[in-house]
Amino acid sequence: MDKYSFLNAAHTSYFSELYEQYLHNPDSVEPSWRAFFQGYDFGSENYDLDGEMIEGVSTQVPEYVQKEFQVLRLIDGYRTRGHLFTRTNPVRSRRTYEPTLDLENFKLSDGDLDTVFKAGEVLGIGAQPLREILVHLNRIYCSSIGVEYMYIRNPEVIQWWQDKLNVNDNHPNYSEGAKKYILSKLNQAVAFENFLQTKYVGQKRFSLEGGETLIPAISVALFNASDLYDVKECVLGMAHRGRLNTLVNIFRKPIKELFSEFDGKDFEDEDIDGDVKYHLGLTLEKTYQNGKSIRMNLVPNPSHLETVASVAEGITRAKIDNDYEGDDSKILPIIVHGDAAIAGQGIAYEVAQMSQLKGYKTGGSIHIVVNNQIGFTTNYLDARSSTYCTDVAKVTLSPVLHVNADDAEAVVHAVEMALDYRMRFKRDVYIDLLGYRKYGHNEGDEPRFTQPKLYKEIAKHPNPFKIYTDKLISEKTLEKAYIDGLVDEFKDFLEREYTKSKEEESSKVREFMEERWTNFSRKGLEEMLQPVDTSYPKDKLENIVKVVSTVPEGVKFLRKAEKILHGRAEMVFESNSLDWGIAETLAYGSLLEEGYNVRMSGQDVERGTFSHRHAILRDEISEERINLLNINPESKGEMFIYNSLLSEYAVLGFDYGYAMANPNTLTLWEAQFGDFSNGAQIIFDQYLSAAEDKWKSQNGIVVLLPHGYEGQGSEHSSARIERYLQLCGDDNMTVADCTTPANMFHLIRRQMKRDFRKPLIVFTPKSLLRNPKAVSPLEDLVNGQFNEVIDDTLDSKNIKRLVFCKGKFYYDLLTEREKLDRDDVALIRIEQLFPLHFDKIQKVIDKYSNAKEYIWAQEEPKNMGAWSFMAQRMNLVKLDVISRPYSSVPAPGSSTRDKRRQQRVIDAVFEVNK
Repeated sequence: MDKYSFLNAAHTSYFSELYEQYLHNPDSVEPSWRAFFQGYDFGSENYDLDGEMIEGVSTQVPEYVQKEFQVLRLIDGYRTRGHLFTRTNPVRSRRTYEPTLDLENFKLSDGDLDTVFKAGEVLGIGAQPLREILVHLNRIYCSSIGVEYMYIRNPEVIQWWQDKLNVNDNHPNYSEGAKKYILSKLNQAVAFENFLQTKYVGQKRFSLEGGETLIPAISVALFNASDLYDVKECVLGMAHRGRLNTLVNIFRKPIKELFSEFDGKDFEDEDIDGDVKYHLGLTLEKTYQNGKSIRMNLVPNPSHLETVASVAEGITRAKIDNDYEGDDSKILPIIVHGDAAIAGQGIAYEVAQMSQLKGYKTGGSIHIVVNNQIGFTTNYLDARSSTYCTDVAKVTLSPVLHVNADDAEAVVHAVEMALDYRMRFKRDVYIDLLGYRKYGHNEGDEPRFTQPKLYKEIAKHPNPFKIYTDKLISEKTLEKAYIDGLVDEFKDFLEREYTKSKEEESSKVREFMEERWTNFSRKGLEEMLQPVDTSYPKDKLENIVKVVSTVPEGVKFLRKAEKILHGRAEMVFESNSLDWGIAETLAYGSLLEEGYNVRMSGQDVERGTFSHRHAILRDEISEERINLLNINPESKGEMFIYNSLLSEYAVLGFDYGYAMANPNTLTLWEAQFGDFSNGAQIIFDQYLSAAEDKWKSQNGIVVLLPHGYEGQGSEHSSARIERYLQLCGDDNMTVADCTTPANMFHLIRRQMKRDFRKPLIVFTPKSLLRNPKAVSPLEDLVNGQFNEVIDDTLDSKNIKRLVFCKGKFYYDLLTEREKLDRDDVALIRIEQLFPLHFDKIQKVIDKYSNAKEYIWAQEEPKNMGAWSFMAQRMNLVKLDVISRPYSSVPAPGSSTRDKRRQQRVIDAVFEVNK
């Protein structure tokens, strides 16, 4: 008897649904059915492992049932691989892929075309002939939108996409009003580019031509976000391509201001140098006709294309934490990429990996790739190994919609689906806007040098506005007269603004997120050197110590952790010798009590790379994360501290963005070792050191870079101090290297107590964290302020040599001086390297009137460290240097050799061998 005869009686739609479920998620199917489908799939191959024909399951299943299964596999093939066979490339024939979606690859043939299959029900069309099923499959998966989503491991998400795509066969059915709106935004995008090409021939503008449908897409996304989901704010990060178009046609930047920038007029503000027009940002509050409004932020960006993505995500997270009480549905991050950049720059991967991490998630982002199919001159075949530029999306199992940039309605439909997905699942989604670049990388470039064939096609290709107007006229939606009126009206507007711009004498830089900074003013060098009262009452500090040294009721810590807590109390209440860890903790705790929030992130920062912080402790039983500072009943703020992914570039960019959006949150990023920050050098160069001068953007981020020569080799010694000092201009940031816990306490507090913000680079210690000499009494925290310079305590009359030094090297020199019992060499600590406090330094110099020599002593090689900076800036005396000799590496790999070289420098300071 046929053991599969029960299939004759079963309703085919039932096992069709089961088989489809099995294809997506085998474990979700009842075991007996799963076994059957596994056998069927195996048997349907018709061959065993030895190559012999088998009489398996497939030969026993009724033929019409087998056909149903084969149609289901066909449907699954379209869902899985249909994106490879779409009509999404407007100017190129796409590559060919095998196997195709031809019927014979699914054991079907033309003879089956008129057979009705229940499998059509999974497409929402009911039982239909195979011919009709194919029509629907091609419309859904192989038209102007190709969708990748079948690799997602969540069956609910898979089903959501399938239901979504089945609606109207993935083709939008827009009303006349919606079509008019799309057309109007597309007209603005195209006309704007044409106008600039006419008025400013050859000037760089990084034209959007070939991808103009980006403008209606973003416009609709923002409106729907506000209207359908009550989103209150959007943060948009994008590089150059199409940025001017976005500024004008979405962010309503006054066009006459842009024309003034094209004319090269000087900036009205003498205190800044400004930036090129396609780097500038803007903030806008936009109110729609329905009465709803949305705040839009276009983040300023440098030429390092993908960098802005991390900054935009940080801004978004800051607003989620501080403005929306953790509700990420109220804000929408949109990141616009270039195809070559998203495929070629590693930060795109880092940002993707951050997207679901506790310390960095923003509720999902919409990523839109303006895909020119070419970099500067590099074809896509030379620009990546992956099939698509968006394949980084697969790292986080994010769906991708590949859409033909010539099909305006498809582009808008794709972004609407992307928005719905983001709001439903709070995860990233990518749109690959496949278009072209009409001109070269910039408008003065000749692209035919390197892509002659492609640019012959582009030259004769109609723009998206022409394609869409022809469509609307042919379908009798709009009359040509209406379209001509739309075109003329916007052209006239551009001409009027162009004329007005000639009356302007200068350009202006509009401050980004100006409303966040109303209580802060930009300050210069003089204000940076003014003293700030950073003292804190003794009783309050003692109360904080009690909190952070006590195990909460009902909690069980590891015995070692309890010992650490006991040590904190002992330092304060018994020995009165506070080390680095407790001083830092008290700085954060005091700020929390004053109402500031604190955010810190970086690799292993919860415990600290050198186990000095222990900001987060874990309950031994429940493994609950406990931050003792957050259970202080006197705290008005909250501390957020997160171990980061193993990234410097994206994480520092994120935290910089966080600080940009929240001047009242102390935002810190700590490198595991100082020179690991090399991986984030672009953030230092283009944001921390330059943003205020380029974009009027203040930022109070604190960067902690462990530094000190302890024989740990090249990468674990130097934080490359020289690089940061080279970035110092007149008043752009602060660079410090403290030697006492108390000074670190006051430095951290000063960062928040000022009425302005500057980035702070702190070279933090390693061995000093537990050096018995590097301690401070509680009174030094209770009273006083940050000391930019710390004088020696020797009798000034005996001093013949005045040695300026910094950081941990001071203690090496102090130990040697005590050993030699010398009283003729004074050690002056420069705690703040930039800006140098010349008045205080001069006061020290004047005190030592008998000094004959003035030395800068450092443990770094002569071509590294602070010497070159001091030689340029410290012109109060004739300064000589004692250091290691010039070197190509910061330190040797041998600890023995390192100690020998260190001792030579120390000996030279005291002229031991002279």
